[in-house]
Order: sequence, then C-alpha cells, then structure tokens
Amino acid sequence: MRKAVLHLIKLSVGPKDVAQLAALQQARLKREPPLRAWTRMGPKRGADVCDGGSIYWVIGGFVRVRQRILGIEDDTEDDGTPCVALVLDPELVPVAARPTKPFQGWRYLKPEDAPPDVAEAGGAAEGLEALPPKLRAALAELCLI
Repeated sequence: MRKAVLHLIKLSVGPKDVAQLAALQQARLKREPPLRAWTRMGPKRGADVCDGGSIYWVIGGFVRVRQRILGIEDDTEDDGTPCVALVLDPELVPVAARPTKPFQGWRYLKPEDAPPDVAEAGGAAEGLEALPPKLRAALAELCLI
C-alpha cells in the first residue's frame, strides 16, 4: 500500500524575494553540491516527504515557491550540533502566492492544503508586459500577479 505524499512548509530566513533565494541556492550548489537546506529537527515522516514531497518556501510573509525534496540526511552544524539536511531539487517552482503567518522551524503540509503551481493555476494574466515595469514589480511583490 502506497503511503500518502507529504510536504513541508518553512520560512526562508534572509532572502527578501524569490530572486535572492535562487541566487543564494545557486551559489551554495556551486560551492557544495548537492543543494541542501538545514533544519534542526528532521521529519519523523521522512519517507512520506521523500516520496514526491516538496518544501514550500515562505518569503516575505507569502508562500511563493516550492522545491522537490530528494532526500533527508543526518548532518552536523559547524559547532557539532546534530541537524538534518534536506536534499533539494535545484528547480524553484512558482506557486500561487498565499499569505502565511510567521512560525518557527518547519511544518507538515498536506497535498490538499498546498497552493497550486502557477502553471496549474492558470499562469500569468495576459497583457502584463504592457504595464510599466515599476507597477509590474509592485504588483508582483504584493502577489497580485
């Protein structure tokens, strides 16, 4: 019997937008592959998370993107404290933005509660390229486009 896929949701600490998260991850990937994100506590349901699950990143108070979780490894922080490394697919998949209140660590996210990918939600509205760049950027930051 196949177990249910399970996702994680986590605050992205530091990056102010998706572009900063992408740049940070690309630099990390070049320095020390594979791409990882660290967390103190590992998910007890790690097998469900690694069976097609993703990590949904909260950036600036909104869930903005997700990445597939490829594996979970035991690791240690620089000071020797045990932690867990989530091995991630480098591809950031935009999702329909959803406001999220701050929380610590990560949380489980059931598939039915996860925001849809932007491509599945209908993608971007047509005619956006006609808007002035500053207006487009402001609307995107507010998750209105």
